[in-house]
Amino acid sequence: MMPLWAQTPSDSTRETKPRIRGVQYVSPEDEAAQLKQHADPLFAGVSVSGDVCGAVMAAFCSYGQYEGAVRVNLKNRYFPIAEVGLGRSNHTDDESDNHFRVSAPYFRVGCDYNVAKDKFSGNRIFVGLRYGFTSFKYDMSGPPIHDAIWGTEIPFHFTGISGNAHWGELVVGLEAKVWKFFHLGWTARYRLRLSEKQAPMGRAWYLPGFGKNDNSAFGGTFNIIFDI
Repeated sequence: MMPLWAQTPSDSTRETKPRIRGVQYVSPEDEAAQLKQHADPLFAGVSVSGDVCGAVMAAFCSYGQYEGAVRVNLKNRYFPIAEVGLGRSNHTDDESDNHFRVSAPYFRVGCDYNVAKDKFSGNRIFVGLRYGFTSFKYDMSGPPIHDAIWGTEIPFHFTGISGNAHWGELVVGLEAKVWKFFHLGWTARYRLRLSEKQAPMGRAWYLPGFGKNDNSAFGGTFNIIFDI
C-alpha cells in the first residue's frame, strides 16, 4: 500500500492575499503645508481697485482725486501695481485772495510686499514703494498788483501755466477679504517730492496725485478691490 503524500500548492497556484496596510496619519498642519506648496503659483491673479477717499475729497473739498489701480499678484507675496488718476483743485487762499485751479492726470508705479504670516487667508498687511509723476497746466489769479512808482495796477491773471513734478512714496496698508473676490483696504502714504518745474509767476498750490505742494506730504486711500 502506497502512502499518500499531502499535496501542497505550488507558488504559482498559491493565492496571493492582499496586504492590509495601516492608516497613514497626516496632521492638519502637514496637510495644509502640502496644499499650500501646490497652490502657490508664481502668477496668482490680477485685481482692479478704486479709491473712495480721494473721490469724496474731490467732491466736497478744495482738492482731491479720482483714482484707479491695476495690481498683479505674484505668489501672494509680491504685488506690482500701477495707479492712475485725475487730480483736481479749485482753491482760494483766505489771506492773499489768490485763486488756483488745476485738473490733470497723474501716474504711479511701484510694488507692495505682503508681510502677513498667512499669505493665503486673503487678509494682507502691506509695505511698499511708489514712483509718481504728473505733468499739468494750471491757472492763477488774484487781486491786481499796485505799481508804487507809476501809480497803476497790473492785472494778476494767468492761464495755462505749465508744470510737472516727480515724487516717491512709502506705503503701508491693510486689506481684508469680504467675500470671495471682493476686498476692502486702506493705505497710509508718506510722499517726498523729488523735483518740480516752477513758473516765474508762482508755483502750483496743488500737485495732482501728490497733494498740497510742499517738500513732503502725507496722504491715504480707502480702496474697493475686485479680483479678476
